Amino acid sequence: MLKTIALVGRPNVGKSSLFNILSKRRDALVADFPGLTRDRHYSKIRINDSNFLIVDTGGLEISSKSGISNKMFEQAELAIDESDIIFFIVDGRFGRHPQEDEISNFLRKKNKIILLIINKCEGLNHSHVVADFTPLGIKNYVCISASHNEGISLLYDFLLPLNEKTIFSDNKEEKLIKLAILGKPNVGKSTLINTMVGEERFIAFDQPGTTRDSISTDYEYNSNKISIIDTAGIRKKGRVTDKIEKFSLLKSILTINEANITVLIIDAVEGLSSQDLQIFGYIKDAGKPVVLAINKWDLLDPYKKQICKEAILKKIYFFNNIEILYISALKSIGINDLWKSIFRAYKSSIKKIKTSILNKFLIDIQQAHEPPIFKGIRPKLKYIHQGNICPPTFIFHGNHLLGIKKDYLKYLESSIIKTFEYVGTPVSIQLNETDNPYHIDKIKVKKTGLVTRRKLINKRRDQIKKK
Repeated sequence: MLKTIALVGRPNVGKSSLFNILSKRRDALVADFPGLTRDRHYSKIRINDSNFLIVDTGGLEISSKSGISNKMFEQAELAIDESDIIFFIVDGRFGRHPQEDEISNFLRKKNKIILLIINKCEGLNHSHVVADFTPLGIKNYVCISASHNEGISLLYDFLLPLNEKTIFSDNKEEKLIKLAILGKPNVGKSTLINTMVGEERFIAFDQPGTTRDSISTDYEYNSNKISIIDTAGIRKKGRVTDKIEKFSLLKSILTINEANITVLIIDAVEGLSSQDLQIFGYIKDAGKPVVLAINKWDLLDPYKKQICKEAILKKIYFFNNIEILYISALKSIGINDLWKSIFRAYKSSIKKIKTSILNKFLIDIQQAHEPPIFKGIRPKLKYIHQGNICPPTFIFHGNHLLGIKKDYLKYLESSIIKTFEYVGTPVSIQLNETDNPYHIDKIKVKKTGLVTRRKLINKRRDQIKKK
């Protein structure tokens, strides 16, 4: 069975730095700033022939009884309870902190395997550092430096005897669908994910900016394996001044590019704002399928609901095949319909159409509406094929295609969407001009003249000399 390791400690001791080193990725945000990590962050690691699951947690503040610190403690305790091994991380340069005595007493009551990791020990006398932390009463310890990648092999030496070797098969793992939950700060992203997966997986708090990193959780819905990614709230770039928030914004935008399907959450009380349209733009530019979820729908009366619907439809006229769901994440209203829309949009984005069917479609739409004449010449669409998926990309081949205007391209796009029932995904159109072999630019002019003749004579003389 896969052993789970929880990385715990007070804020800003280097848990996320160690998490990135062990996972050999840069999934967790790292900065010289306490309280950056708040939710649980999972990753699989492999050491020789053994697999482990590591969990990054927020800083432990046991004495905290309310507010965001208490929510972080609850998340960290969940990670500790589900783990087999605890990496208790402390700061070797700072020395033993009074909070760490409380944390040590708390951890020992859990009856788990505990390893004390003294971080930031580069250039320090290890015997002096260890002596400072001896009163914590933890017999297993190592001195490392996560930022300098020192002592990591000692962690591997500690872990390997604790796990049985795993036999790996050559079969490819089932595809994991990445679902990104996006929106402004405080629209209910974390609450929605908790409702979708049926557990308090992420911190949901009535305060903008609670989620700072893009954190994922794995979930299975109707035999489909899904990685649901909770992102930091995206604000307008001009309003982002905090350094941590800038990194959070960047991670959220990168998450859009990596996702297979996205859900954009709108606050029903505030309506669809210019900020939401900016996020919509990020999604559309990345060519990702999207479902629009209007959250907190239960807070509106019938009149305001009608006004909200009309305003949203008016503002997203440019994306006419999107599905709009009216939900309440807190009261679990509309969640099943949301799941259905998510998979309709995802399946649309990966749909492939046969070339023979596409060319029959091309004949029909040209008979219904030919491309308008441009400068005395009518553009000619000869054939079409699908070039890519996610977004579905269709390449039209023909002559004089530079004369096709935007309104006819929109006609081609909408015809494809309606005919082949694409839902929630943008469709890309590309025009490929057929080369004319008799065009003057294609005729190669043979080199003539005395210079060319002299080169040929010299080349022939060289060949004779070699013989």
